[in-house]
Amino acid sequence: MKRILITGKNSYVGNSFEMWLGNYPEEYEIEKISLRDGSWRERDFSKFDVVLHVAGIAHVSKDPKMEELYYRVNRDLTIEVAEKSKVDGVQQFVFMSSIIVYGDGSSDRKVIDENTIPKPSNFYGNSKLQAEQGIKPLERDDFKIAIIRPPMIYGESSKGNYPKLAKAAKSLPVFPDVENERSMLHIDNLSEFIRLIIDNKESGLFFPQNKEFVKTSEMVRLIAEAHGKPIKLVKFFNPLLKVMSGRVEIIDKVFGNLVYDKSMSDYKMDYRIKSFKESIFDTEITSFERNKSL
Repeated sequence: MKRILITGKNSYVGNSFEMWLGNYPEEYEIEKISLRDGSWRERDFSKFDVVLHVAGIAHVSKDPKMEELYYRVNRDLTIEVAEKSKVDGVQQFVFMSSIIVYGDGSSDRKVIDENTIPKPSNFYGNSKLQAEQGIKPLERDDFKIAIIRPPMIYGESSKGNYPKLAKAAKSLPVFPDVENERSMLHIDNLSEFIRLIIDNKESGLFFPQNKEFVKTSEMVRLIAEAHGKPIKLVKFFNPLLKVMSGRVEIIDKVFGNLVYDKSMSDYKMDYRIKSFKESIFDTEITSFERNKSL
């Protein structure tokens, strides 16, 4: 039985991964801890085979007052937890980084490949990149480090842009039909990927994503379809959106381009258990049924 310690007691990824491993009750033993106070430093990590480090500040902020906190939590704390894991004899450290280390989406098609050099555009992305750079030198044959750089993660109860787009899909009669491409990753596909990375005792950099690139307007249409809501995709707003691109942050977030070259995301075992359409319908129907029962 694999013994896994998850840092970040209330993290979306950590909680979802714990639920996913519930499908394998005889194979994994999970414990979660909070890093909000210093008590974790007194804990003995030696009984764990793996530390999955997902604790951190996940949202992007441009408030300069927040910069020091981002580096203290996302960089310094990550390095400290990795150092303790190594000293205590943990065999594998899995760090949840982000595609954000490559910067934001853009109006031009932006494809990240193996030769793309990370270039963060904010201190959130830079704190993640510096955390990666800080833990890499700790790796040894008996202490493997796996760094995962997922794109936008979505699923039932996820945060960020997805619930905002879902709300728009359920209320708007029309939505802009803009040609763009985004890499995305459903939470179940990510959870299965993490499970395989742990089972195979992997080390290195990993770039999981769904099989399909996502067009924002098509995602909104599928969300509306899942709820039986009619929505029309129109190009009427496109000239205005083009003018706003690069000037208005929310436009770039919603309609920008940011994808991994698909070959980067291949793995020797299949982790993409849900297609994009299946994941949207599962997400929306599960969310609807949960809200209906409250």
